[in-house]
Amino acid sequence: MTISPRSIGFASTERQPRLTQRLWPALLIFPWLLVGCDPADQARDDTPIAVMRDAPGDWLAYVSNEDSGDLTIIAVETNEVVGTIPVGKRPRGVRVSSDGRTVYVALSGSPKCPPTIPDEVCEQRIADKSADGIAVIDTVSRALTRVLPGGSDPEQFDINADQTRLYVSNEDSDQASIVDIVSGEVVKTIAVGREPEGVKLSQDGTQFYVTNESDHDVAIVDADTGEVLSKVKVGLRPRDVIFSADNTRAYVSAELGYSVAVIDVVNRSLITNIQMPEGSFAMGLALSPDNETLYVANGRATTVVKVDLTTNAVVGSVTAGVRPWGLAITGDGKFLYTANGPSNDVTVIDSTTFTVIATIAAGRSPWGVAIGPNPL
Repeated sequence: MTISPRSIGFASTERQPRLTQRLWPALLIFPWLLVGCDPADQARDDTPIAVMRDAPGDWLAYVSNEDSGDLTIIAVETNEVVGTIPVGKRPRGVRVSSDGRTVYVALSGSPKCPPTIPDEVCEQRIADKSADGIAVIDTVSRALTRVLPGGSDPEQFDINADQTRLYVSNEDSDQASIVDIVSGEVVKTIAVGREPEGVKLSQDGTQFYVTNESDHDVAIVDADTGEVLSKVKVGLRPRDVIFSADNTRAYVSAELGYSVAVIDVVNRSLITNIQMPEGSFAMGLALSPDNETLYVANGRATTVVKVDLTTNAVVGSVTAGVRPWGLAITGDGKFLYTANGPSNDVTVIDSTTFTVIATIAAGRSPWGVAIGPNPL
């Protein structure tokens, strides 16, 4: 099998409809929406105007929409869309701070090149590097406050506990970047491997893992110095990575390996591969709060499966949506949310019954999901 080194993607962002009459109340609170003078990025005057409503409940889900260039906010208690915030080009990776007051979103001006497009055609497409960065959203005002540098073509990233550093994968340059949030500067650029995507900081904050899709391995990087400490081979085309709460295990999904690798964090070695059901394309990962169950979104297989981590056996499967990619779990472990790019929606799964309880319309090509406490 010949594997393309390019990520699977969707069509590029198009101009969206402008102001509607029902948005005037929001403009009284956020007048910059009317005059187009967002200090973070005045060039985004062709993106959708933010729509806001009260958000009931303790949890909010934030969904990055790659093609519509915005962020959908969902109230977990009601599964109602309570906000839409324009953020910039190709939003993909998304994280929310532990207090729920800030959301970070990776933006990219690099053109998308799905496998259906020949490499030579893709190489002729022009990238808008000025659009690259990490958007910072104040969730109380629901406003874009700044755009941090994130290196070239940032895709996924993680944040340290005190919110002073970002660790970012730079897909088109085969690098990772360490960003100082306070100064707004890239303090380290690291060669990690071909086509890096997934990024996760270890529970103790001393190292971060980067999945290299075309090298089929994981780079283990010192979070302070940026030194590559080791690399671990996993299944074909690794996508996402997550650590156990006790920091002894890391789990890495392999889309074309149809598996999830289990890595010994202390020894930096592969323990085993958990095989997914036939036809699966392992992508997004989530862990239950008790760390006994791993959830895996299987992309074009349209499923999410659950794995009993005491036996490393798949013990359940549910049809979640069209190509579930991004996956997140609520803090109490009761609900899972999947981003389904081709169908422009989000699937909600009850983790107890392991059944779909809702499908929610989002923006165009939902990519990532992050869940955090409601700051209001």
